[in-house]
Amino acid sequence: MTIYLAADHRGLQLKEGLKEYLIDKGYAMEDVGAFSYDKDDDYVDFARIASEKIVNEPDEHRGIFVCGSGYGMDIVANKHRGLFAARCGDIECAVQSREHGNSNVLTLGADTVDVDAAKKIVEIWLKTPFSGEERHMRRLEKIREIEEKNFK
Repeated sequence: MTIYLAADHRGLQLKEGLKEYLIDKGYAMEDVGAFSYDKDDDYVDFARIASEKIVNEPDEHRGIFVCGSGYGMDIVANKHRGLFAARCGDIECAVQSREHGNSNVLTLGADTVDVDAAKKIVEIWLKTPFSGEERHMRRLEKIREIEEKNFK
């Protein structure tokens, strides 16, 4: 599994803290930017780059995307077939997004989550497996049917 990191200017500092954490934990990762503070950069650009890498093998790769609110990155990721992004601000959300939704992209809001809380959320999100329960499989299949219809 490769983890792709993406952030805009508002998420840059948090992304850098998470990058250090992931390296220390031995995860394979690729940072797609931002690499320096530019108040005029756009979250869309970084989320798109990372999403396009994950979409090639969405069951194998994961993404951690950070912007000010987390919502912009979430929207961009969910515009890609096979990506299931979840904006999580706490551990409970991280667990449920994996157990129930099999999320492969975690989005975080740098304006609302500090680096220590984000590390805990990331750790839980990376370690929590998809439950595979029938009801969750059924719901994800319905989402895939919507993707098939809308992403032609």
